[in-house]
Amino acid sequence: MIKSLEKFHCVLIKPTHYGEDGYPVRWYRTYVPSNSLACLNGLVTDCADRNVLGADVELVVTLIDETNCRVDSCALIARINRDGGKAMIALVGVQTNQFPRSVDMAQPFLEAGIPVCMGGFHVSGSMAMLAQMPPEMVAAQNSGISFFLGEAEEHRLDEVIRDAWAGALKPVYDYLEDLPNLTGEPVPYLPPQVTERTIDAVSSFDVGRGCPFQCSFCTIINVQGRKSRFRTGADLEKIILQNYAAGVKEFFVTDDNFARNKNWEEIFDTLIRLRRDRDICVGLIIQVDTLCHRIEGFIDKAVAAGVQSVFLGLENINPENLLAAKKRQNKITEYRDMMLAWKKHPVLLVAGYIIGFPADTKQTILRDIEIIKRELPVDILSLHSLTPLPGSEDHRKMFDAGEWLDPDLNKYDLNHRVCHHGKMSDTEWDEAYDEAYEAYYTHAHMVTILKRLFGTGSNKKIYTTLRLAWACTFAKGKFKDYRLEGALVPLKHRLDRNPAMKRENVVRFWVRYINDVVSFGAIFGFWWCRLRYQLWKIERDPKRFEYRDSALKPVGGKDTQELDLFTQTSGGMAEVAKMEKQRQIKISVNS
Repeated sequence: MIKSLEKFHCVLIKPTHYGEDGYPVRWYRTYVPSNSLACLNGLVTDCADRNVLGADVELVVTLIDETNCRVDSCALIARINRDGGKAMIALVGVQTNQFPRSVDMAQPFLEAGIPVCMGGFHVSGSMAMLAQMPPEMVAAQNSGISFFLGEAEEHRLDEVIRDAWAGALKPVYDYLEDLPNLTGEPVPYLPPQVTERTIDAVSSFDVGRGCPFQCSFCTIINVQGRKSRFRTGADLEKIILQNYAAGVKEFFVTDDNFARNKNWEEIFDTLIRLRRDRDICVGLIIQVDTLCHRIEGFIDKAVAAGVQSVFLGLENINPENLLAAKKRQNKITEYRDMMLAWKKHPVLLVAGYIIGFPADTKQTILRDIEIIKRELPVDILSLHSLTPLPGSEDHRKMFDAGEWLDPDLNKYDLNHRVCHHGKMSDTEWDEAYDEAYEAYYTHAHMVTILKRLFGTGSNKKIYTTLRLAWACTFAKGKFKDYRLEGALVPLKHRLDRNPAMKRENVVRFWVRYINDVVSFGAIFGFWWCRLRYQLWKIERDPKRFEYRDSALKPVGGKDTQELDLFTQTSGGMAEVAKMEKQRQIKISVNS
């Protein structure tokens, strides 16, 4: 008689966060997949393949992304108990705004005697930068939650899983000072039942971690370090083939700055070879800095490899703000060069822009948005409120100085103001953030963006129209608190409300929820139809391919240097003067 294997359940959960109404923010379909979940799945699956608990124990892996799938703790506990009651709940990739939800989610499992371990940027960043564990982590630890600090490659999960099997998780597993190698490690992978809950079945992977720069608002450099580590072309090929076999053809590459990956050419060449030799064509979204166009061949190879959308860390167009945030690598004199280099190809440009830097006022913020609209060929502008996230230099300085930081961690989502400003009142900052969104996503400017698609020969017309309609749905009004979520159709469950808030009665809940769903569909439908009609009109203009405006004007010459981008701030004028001085020196040397 064959002896049945014992089962140990490892449940990997990527938590969401609470919305302002107290319900976990969850959607029918999400856009950006969880790379933390993909990475941990690859690592835990490798633990199962290596039988880290012995040949007589089956390690069962379950994945849940709460941003698009409800966590039914009762059903999970019942399933675990049916299989012998041995399990571990791993809360992965927990960001600061997800921490309160994560702690609440852990309680039913802890009460059932199931160990819980939490990792992610909040716990790792807090412990990397603060002299002592912050109060919310102390309380979570006292409730029974263990913490994993740092990255989990190089078989570091073996110890955690064995300890959980023995019912003896350590309070902390600390690997912050020991950055692992990525070459040859198990690759990130999300199975179809997870990717099918994203729009267009998108997955994600990273081919590099760490960043050499010192931006004061960044947490990455203090968690993943300033030493860059990379996967190889062989690692990438394994990632692509495994995902492609599962039907995944679109990927978000989560490297903070792909242009600084020393293996970028090997990575792109691998994708180009797969496309050419095996007809494996994938679409990529990558993140780059504003100097990537200076790397010879980078943009051309990126497009040949399948890059369709690029996220640019623009951050600000005032050099004084960039300098204050130690974002010295961003040069506003390079912005137009870089964007126009991308615009030679059919690539959607998404720019991240931060509101609330020290030199900002409400007036300068709105002025700068108008400059961007006129003079930079950005398609989608993603506006963030400057947030001192735990793990950043900004947060440590404010925390140590005893400055006010909003105690509600749910608000640390880059979409809410959580501290005070030196020049703006709280009201002015809030108004500036809202009005900046409204100023960029005007109907007139979105028509201009659509016209630029024809002027640059882009084939991303329908895709851009969809992204604009989507952005408008969240830019203002009812859904503005979810601007940075990137999702489709809200989902809510009455029993999941934040325990600190009163549970709604059934009628009130369903009236509010149905209204949300109908409103979402109506708002999105309105903007999609309106913009699609404008696209239809532009398509019938015989001169549509001749469209040009200031943002599409070739770089160089006196006219370019007189743009408002360069003349409206003292820092901008200084950058132009510096650029002109360097040009004169170059002319002198060449002559």
